Amino acid sequence: MTDLSGRTALVTGGAQGLGEGMARALAAAGAKVAVADVQDDLGTKVAESIGGVFVHLDITDDSGWESGLAAAVDGLGGLDVLVNNAGVEITSLITELDPADVKKMLEINVLGTALGLKHGLRTMRPEGAAGKGGAIINVSSVAATIAFPGISVYSATKSAVDRLTRAAAMESGKLGYGVRVNCIYPGLVPTEMGAGLADDVAQLGLFESPDAAVGGVVELTPSGRLGTVEDMSDAVVFLASDQAKFINGAGVPVDGGMGM
Repeated sequence: MTDLSGRTALVTGGAQGLGEGMARALAAAGAKVAVADVQDDLGTKVAESIGGVFVHLDITDDSGWESGLAAAVDGLGGLDVLVNNAGVEITSLITELDPADVKKMLEINVLGTALGLKHGLRTMRPEGAAGKGGAIINVSSVAATIAFPGISVYSATKSAVDRLTRAAAMESGKLGYGVRVNCIYPGLVPTEMGAGLADDVAQLGLFESPDAAVGGVVELTPSGRLGTVEDMSDAVVFLASDQAKFINGAGVPVDGGMGM
């Protein structure tokens, strides 16, 4: 098993879903973990259950990132790994897009990830508060690599996460920050968000039922099943580890082949 003993990590959106699974997996691998979220009660419970710390963080708030990472570094004794996981998906046909929903996805998925990169790199570069380099893992989506109906703007934002990842990796390397930056493309996972997507596309008339929507995804997936939280968490732990020390600026599909 991958050993992250002595490492410190922060996971955004760590109070539930994929983020909670990633926080638990990092802790199980030996890392000290900060759970960052706007859901204080849930986030605190997760942090306490894994022996970590909780940090209140609105990822769209620039000053919040600065204070949140400072609190994480203080509570953990450093920062070696940042997982930019927090995100939102709002389903809609293109002809029915609500500008408020578009702005929300852009702010959380794109701006939130960009600010995470900004402050993560500042914290982990040689002159930063942590100063030892490390790894940043952004959570994109298989939606960035396929054309799936009902999630056009979400797909666009997750494509932006991919581009941010590659540019950040190049800047980090050119400037000697010592921080690897990668992203993963999760396939559909039956979390609250994943189940909600299946319901939404059925309600839009794109599939006969939520089960039919799930079946459509499975049919497009060579591995013949949906992803699990563990599948995604394992990929994050791997990218955070020295086993991935020469993987940089990459997008790693964790989608059972759906986006090939």
